[in-house]
Amino acid sequence: MSYAECTRFEQKIAFHMAPSLLGIKCANLISLNQTEFNIPEYLEYFNKKFSKKGLIFKILCTHHNKTLVLLYNKILLEHQLQKKKNFEILEKYGYHESSTLEERLHLLSRRIESSEQFPHEIGVFLGYPADDILGFIKNKGENYMFCGYWKVYHNPEHARKIFLNYDKCRNFLCNKLNQGYNIYQALKIS
Repeated sequence: MSYAECTRFEQKIAFHMAPSLLGIKCANLISLNQTEFNIPEYLEYFNKKFSKKGLIFKILCTHHNKTLVLLYNKILLEHQLQKKKNFEILEKYGYHESSTLEERLHLLSRRIESSEQFPHEIGVFLGYPADDILGFIKNKGENYMFCGYWKVYHNPEHARKIFLNYDKCRNFLCNKLNQGYNIYQALKIS
């Protein structure tokens, strides 16, 4: 992997995944062009480094020239999936309480691959509030109060605060990379 390509990859994940990289969000999703990056090579390398922070990159699916990659913090995501309202959403789509995190991610991956649209439960995996996920489902994606990192149906002030924190993470991490740090230096990973 060339320095320039590696730098582009780091900038892309910093921009799209900063809240999870900095530990305030359980997971982020990114779609990567297969012709732009050697995705399996990058993910293998990044997983070795990021595992020290409890972060894992996982390919959810590949379609045409795009690869959908989930970055997640195992502890935060397991906690997210155990919340009562969140599990009630997951249960409606065939997820079982006794399933491991890996089994749930595998089912999510299969559901993404077999669906024309993103499965509604993806919001649970990305840390969206259950009331907003349910609002999205009930309203078929319409009639939301406002749209930021997700479509907000309930508690807009709380969502605005979260969005502001996500923006701060993105700005911090992207600024570090623009100052010449690599992603590992910016995140203090040796």
